[in-house]
Amino acid sequence: VLYPNDKVFVGQELRLKQEYFLVSASMQDIIRRFKKQASDFTKFPEKVSIQCNDTHPNLAIPELMRYLLDEEHMDWEKAWDITVKTMAYTNHTLLPEALEKWPVSLIRNLLPRHLNIIYEINRRFLDEVSVKLGEDKNRQSRMSIVSEGEHPVVHMAHLGIVGSKKVNGVAALHSRLLKESMFRDFDELYPDKFTNKTNGITPRRWLKQCNPALADLITEKIGDQWITELDELKKLTKYADDKKFSKQFATIKNENKKELADYIKANNNVEIDPNSMFDIQIKRIHEYKRQLMAALHVITLYNRLKENPDLDMPPRTVIFAGKAAPGYTMAKLHIKLINSIAEVVNNDPQVNEKLKCVFLQNYSVTLAEKMIPAANLSEQISTAGMEASGTGNMKFALNGALTIGTLDGANVEIKEEVGDENIFIFGLEVEDVERLRREGYNPWDYYNANEELKQALDQIRDGFFSQGDKELFQPIINALLHEGDYFMVLSDYEAYVNKQKEVSELFKNQDEWNRKAILNTANIGKFSSDRTINDYNDEIWKAEKTTLKK
Repeated sequence: VLYPNDKVFVGQELRLKQEYFLVSASMQDIIRRFKKQASDFTKFPEKVSIQCNDTHPNLAIPELMRYLLDEEHMDWEKAWDITVKTMAYTNHTLLPEALEKWPVSLIRNLLPRHLNIIYEINRRFLDEVSVKLGEDKNRQSRMSIVSEGEHPVVHMAHLGIVGSKKVNGVAALHSRLLKESMFRDFDELYPDKFTNKTNGITPRRWLKQCNPALADLITEKIGDQWITELDELKKLTKYADDKKFSKQFATIKNENKKELADYIKANNNVEIDPNSMFDIQIKRIHEYKRQLMAALHVITLYNRLKENPDLDMPPRTVIFAGKAAPGYTMAKLHIKLINSIAEVVNNDPQVNEKLKCVFLQNYSVTLAEKMIPAANLSEQISTAGMEASGTGNMKFALNGALTIGTLDGANVEIKEEVGDENIFIFGLEVEDVERLRREGYNPWDYYNANEELKQALDQIRDGFFSQGDKELFQPIINALLHEGDYFMVLSDYEAYVNKQKEVSELFKNQDEWNRKAILNTANIGKFSSDRTINDYNDEIWKAEKTTLKK
């Protein structure tokens, strides 16, 4: 089982075994390759760079130390110097609970030698903290790789920072917040260690392969250099007001929508109007990504249409897809709620000509390749300060979808690239979220102040979407109203719904919508993985570039 449920001990143990197995196998292969060329391990960092992608492979640090100490019989200082010069760590989350913390008892049982090495790394590190930052016991406790107390844990993120030459976030905002909040102490100790490497996506898969008709149209207009140099797409800007190109662009989008509609009919038995706005949110199901807020918007539109079936709004199909972690009960309940809302909406003849809601099961890259080219609107609505980057936002924009989103993750940089007028930004910013928390956020204030929000929550509470079962969705109501609404769904609801009204108004003007869609595709070149990998290489790996012979 990949990604076992780590809420229980057996799953935790399996996950740690998997991580060590993969780290060990990779390290053995790397060392075998190195030893074919050289025997002097001081040259190891010149030949090898290891990028730890999140905390999951950070066992590579004590594993390389173990090899150098026990197999190559090096002294500690020499082995540590080689290890730090070889390793780099990419952080992918601002959520503290998402950073792995392994119980010392579990590591002692499975990897006793590694635990021994981790303790020595930590002892020497805390000595360094004392010398450089002073005898502040609270700071030392915050920074320690191994926590104290009755049930000590190993902080894998701290191990990654201490054992690496560089640590990077994956969007400009994310990297700034890492330094200012989560890893502030470490940034003070190692001011040159933290850096940013904004994520990217490959245009070969996320345009050329998944949207061949659009890829061919672009190549016809500007040549095929964009496939490896995505900034070339800027040449499309001059076609944004070209009526013929705009019509071709729109035709391709509509054909992709028809294909997705056929898939939905075959798999969900729901008839979708390909001329409706395809409003799509595909992400891991998590409270901070706020699929729940998009679901509340569906309820709001439903209620408006019930009150006024002649409401002047363009038909809209709201499509969700994504998976929840095995032990994440609340995320699974959100999936259930979306499906229950869809059941009511799609079977109500009074509204279902103008509104449909679908949750597509068994999300995969193959399904994404159908959904992303068909999207008109891309939902990127995480609570500000919680999304590290996102890459779905880049894939959608590359394929000519407009983004509705908060100023979070890479949305900030996408806005800079495509222009304020070609993206729908709403809601609280990072500083607003922090201020609201400090001042005392009360979700009841928002519930009582907004009739549409109150109506939607009351319907969920009273069993309107659960065939009269008032207990089924009570945990969602509790989280929002009785447990503080940590992810600020209610505080952003009104701004979100108002921005969605702007979306609907623009969609009525298809010429203007298509112009903005073309400008999104044209200005998304920065977010190529080719640029990202060059950035990693220029600052971290420093490998010599090789030109491949054709």
